[in-house]
Amino acid sequence: MKQEILYELETPYRQPFRLEGFRFGEGEHACAIVGGIRGNAIQQMYVCARLVKALTAMEKQGMILPGHEILVIPCVNRYSMNVGKRFWTMDNTDINRMFPGYMQGETTQRIAGALFDAVKGYRYGIHFASFYLPGDFVPHVRIMDTGYQTSSLGNLFGLPYVVMRTPKPIDTTTLNYNWQIWESNAFSIYTRETAHIDEESAAQAVSAVLRYLSRVGVVKYTCHSGYLSTVINENDLATVLTPAAVFSAPCAYRGRRWNTAIRLARSLIRLRQKLWRP
Repeated sequence: MKQEILYELETPYRQPFRLEGFRFGEGEHACAIVGGIRGNAIQQMYVCARLVKALTAMEKQGMILPGHEILVIPCVNRYSMNVGKRFWTMDNTDINRMFPGYMQGETTQRIAGALFDAVKGYRYGIHFASFYLPGDFVPHVRIMDTGYQTSSLGNLFGLPYVVMRTPKPIDTTTLNYNWQIWESNAFSIYTRETAHIDEESAAQAVSAVLRYLSRVGVVKYTCHSGYLSTVINENDLATVLTPAAVFSAPCAYRGRRWNTAIRLARSLIRLRQKLWRP
């Protein structure tokens, strides 16, 4: 394992901004893995830390196959993480809306440009992402439907779902989208949490990445086969809204099966009937 500074930016008011990465193996640029880009992405940085620990042990045991290099960048936005702010501390801009970056531009454009220079050209790109809206998730893989994607590769992670997303204009400046445009097979992995550590889904994410790297011939890794992933289109998902403001106890949680969801729907219908009863 080699720890190195990929980019350094001098600042007038505190220590230099540094973008650090961990390299494993040597040879073809096989896989680049990026953790938290936003300052509240605690879970995503934690997953990468666990992944660095696992890959370090695997490298010592000769489990990274010859001729393959893996790059892991656990945290992109240290400044914001240090002060508990989601976006860039000075101007509230989002680094994950600045790709492919511009090295002569604003600060977040330069950071995005330096990060993209470091990770482009890898055969596979994996981003532990935080969604632009708050919420808890069933661990899953998201793939941008740009026309350059290979959706079947998403099944190799062994996570419950592979979600295909049709890009919107705001997506064209994200890391995932630009990875694909530059001919990398790009995936975003979502775990249950963002601003808090969830051990169970973190372990599931680490296993999913190592399982994927094993199946594409980058590492030797033996584990259970994971889930037979269900591929769904984001446009087919339904948003469920309540017709009135209420205090309620949850009847279903993320990951529960349909019978629980049906009971929830029936409860909502009964509640609506009571609220709107003349």
